[in-house]
Amino acid sequence: MNIEQARFNMIEQQIRPWDVLDPAVLSLLTVVKREDFVPAAYRSLAFVDTEVPLPAGQCMLAPRVEARMLQELNPHKHERVLEVGAGSGYVAALLAHRAQQVISLEIVPELAQFAAANLKRAAIANAVVRQGDGSRGLPAEAPFDAIMLSGSVAEVPPGLLGQLKVGGRLIAIVGQQPVMRATLVTRSSEHGFASVELFDTVAPRLAGFDEPARFSF
Repeated sequence: MNIEQARFNMIEQQIRPWDVLDPAVLSLLTVVKREDFVPAAYRSLAFVDTEVPLPAGQCMLAPRVEARMLQELNPHKHERVLEVGAGSGYVAALLAHRAQQVISLEIVPELAQFAAANLKRAAIANAVVRQGDGSRGLPAEAPFDAIMLSGSVAEVPPGLLGQLKVGGRLIAIVGQQPVMRATLVTRSSEHGFASVELFDTVAPRLAGFDEPARFSF
């Protein structure tokens, strides 16, 4: 496989047509080597428009979804970012290039170790992976400028929204199959939040988040 040609094709044929047009994001996708974050057994899928299997039944999101969420969250160099769902560490690596500090929470111990090792090998010093329940966030270290949920949830816990600074943003894929929408929530004031639905997609659930009660008759 010609890796650089495959990377170019991923960007031009999958990601750019999905309205990822920010030159800084597109350039970053050539800098952070996605193939280095994919398990060896699935390296041939590194640039394919699909979710890549990870240990413990988890997966990496499709490249176009990762890139679009990064673009919409739009982290800045002075900002602290919390990621929920480290996975392979790839999204944390992307965020680290755009932000001052990234803390990535991963509930699965095996994945937390995998992501941390990948980030270390990529020489990314401003992102750290911690093993823990991301649904609770990190209240002791809040507030954050931006929060990314790297997977889907039925709804965003108010406790996570409360860990945003005023002016801070949270992006998540929200809803139930077959209807999920990437949603950007901005904290407009101490008690005010504005929500915008960005695009339709479907993604696996993040572990540890509550599901709505199902009524049976």
